[in-house]
Amino acid sequence: MSDISPDAAEDLSTSLLRSVRRIAQAIDVRSREIARLTGLTLPQLLVLQSIRAMGEVSTSAISRDVSMSAPTVVAVLDKLEAKGMVVRYRSSIDRRVVHARLTEPGRQALAASPGLLGQNFTTRFDGLSRMDRETMTAAADRLATMMSVRSAAPEDPSSS
Repeated sequence: MSDISPDAAEDLSTSLLRSVRRIAQAIDVRSREIARLTGLTLPQLLVLQSIRAMGEVSTSAISRDVSMSAPTVVAVLDKLEAKGMVVRYRSSIDRRVVHARLTEPGRQALAASPGLLGQNFTTRFDGLSRMDRETMTAAADRLATMMSVRSAAPEDPSSS
């Protein structure tokens, strides 16, 4: 049983929604800025980073890593391949599996790309204590999980 009144709970939900909206707006602005500076979209940079981190990797592994659907990752890879930043090839073990790897232009694009969250955020975030950074990261992850359309069942609020 909650010790928060329904009105207070509604106020908290409204406040949370407004904060999420401000985050979405900031991401949208940053995404446009990155596209202007690099010629790449935020999803394209996320996929490039994923491939760099995991090496020669399958499309499904990229999809899981960047939290995008497989068809979206394939579309992003199509564009990156057309720009010469990745190469795709079929697995020699299972021909149904397609792997991707970075090319030199892909590595160079990542090296030249600005931080995805921006220097202002990075400086402020790095200025927090480790505990605050971990708490904020865990809370954002939990919020994303709760909001995800992929969540199968509602999370039990008492389970954390």
